[in-house]
Amino acid sequence: MTESTAAVAQLYIDAMASGEPSALAALFADDLVWHQPGRNRFSGDKHGGGAVGEMIGAMMGVSGGTFALAPNGAPMINGDLAALPIRFSGKRDGAEMSMDGVDLLRVANGKVAEVWLFSADQIAEDVFWGQG
Repeated sequence: MTESTAAVAQLYIDAMASGEPSALAALFADDLVWHQPGRNRFSGDKHGGGAVGEMIGAMMGVSGGTFALAPNGAPMINGDLAALPIRFSGKRDGAEMSMDGVDLLRVANGKVAEVWLFSADQIAEDVFWGQG
């Protein structure tokens, strides 16, 4: 289980860094649950890869295509869980955001089944994305 979790975690990192929506979507379980933190236009639980893809597409739109995510350390694996240190950034309307975070994945049957996101400064992220 741990090797599979580590392999899926690395594929997730690669897909997020590449900006290829199809690569990311291929990793998701059909019943994926994505927990987007905060109090901004993108916050809340998303169900299914389609909903996550729409959200990421909207983030790219709001940020004029500048939203980016990159690994910021090695994945940490515990059974079917993977904690991924990341750095994410974006620009929009004269505002900039760049901060550390953690993406916590639960892997089941070789797919990402659930994701929890954590931001180093959730208030600043909420201000950046704004209400929608």
